[in-house]
Amino acid sequence: MDVKKVKIKLVKSVIGCKQSHRETVRGLGLRKINHVVELTDTPQVRGMINTVHYLVHVES
Repeated sequence: MDVKKVKIKLVKSVIGCKQSHRETVRGLGLRKINHVVELTDTPQVRGMINTVHYLVHVES
């Protein structure tokens, strides 16, 4: 089976964001601006991305 991956890049600072959104960004594994992580494309990850869509850039 071919596991789908998704690349997520933090493009905006979490300063001034809600605490829950900061925790979501941290949960995605993102630490600094321009940090990129590659995660499996699951509904849970998509939900997290949807929550902080204004802070991240996604490549399929």
